[in-house]
Amino acid sequence: MTVTLKPDEIALKHGKLFCRGVYTMVDERNGVARIIEECSAKGPVEWDAVNRKRAGGAITDIRVEGTTLIMDTIIGERVVNWGPASKDLGGQGLKSLSVEGDVVRTTWVGLAGASVGIGACLPQGPGTIEAEYPEDAKVGGAHRIEVTISTPRMIRVIFGVDDTDTKESGASWVLMLKCGRSAPVGHFLQHKIVQLNPAVKEKTTQCVAVSISFAVQEKDFPALRDFVIRFVKENTVSAQTTLAVFKGLKIPEELQAYGLAAKRQILTNEGARETAKDTGVELVEITGSRGTIGAVAGIACHDMGLEAAGLPEDFE
Repeated sequence: MTVTLKPDEIALKHGKLFCRGVYTMVDERNGVARIIEECSAKGPVEWDAVNRKRAGGAITDIRVEGTTLIMDTIIGERVVNWGPASKDLGGQGLKSLSVEGDVVRTTWVGLAGASVGIGACLPQGPGTIEAEYPEDAKVGGAHRIEVTISTPRMIRVIFGVDDTDTKESGASWVLMLKCGRSAPVGHFLQHKIVQLNPAVKEKTTQCVAVSISFAVQEKDFPALRDFVIRFVKENTVSAQTTLAVFKGLKIPEELQAYGLAAKRQILTNEGARETAKDTGVELVEITGSRGTIGAVAGIACHDMGLEAAGLPEDFE
């Protein structure tokens, strides 16, 4: 027998805890998913990251950014290995992730004090639809718990843009940060400033592209796309602005290689359009086409961390 509870019922039972949001994105074409868990403090996030990494299971990579936990997973099921965990040390891990229509179901296992994190905190976070527990489930103490959490199926969308400013006014990074923060649908994830080859003659000052990403339900993607296009069109001060759009969790290697090339070489719009076509990137000419190279490169470098912000020689 199982018991199904809504987030407010879980909060009533265990008290209001610390999860500020749960977002589950899937990329079924590549058989992977990503879970974003936002917390109100860094300590629980770091502790959960270490425990979930130790346990393995369906998680393939885990990292901490501020008070946010980012987990890359398979779509499927794997055995959770506690390693040195015991009733004294505790532990928690992700057993499985499955996609059922517009819902993603994740099954978590927790032991001892760690069971509070996945049994009481995570399932009451905003973004959770409901959670299923064994009828006699208890969290904390020396108890073991298994809980299945349902969240909306979401996808990741990246928007890259270039050439929104002139030497007299504007700044692409400011425009896109405002765009991300004011979007009426989706959950704003990241804003990246991507340094490109400063030898490009047509640059304004620093020669950077900008990309922003969202977690969004598939049904809301058209509204998000329309909003971003409209926002950029209304706020650009350049006659050569181009926007690029990419859906997915894995940026193709060919596309990443293009982004790195844009940091070293002088590329052409024709080459950018070919790369976009080959790697599933949609191009939208907002006011012109000169920004095509940077828009594509902005998406290409979105997941490169500090390397996105620098040039190759900064990391030699």
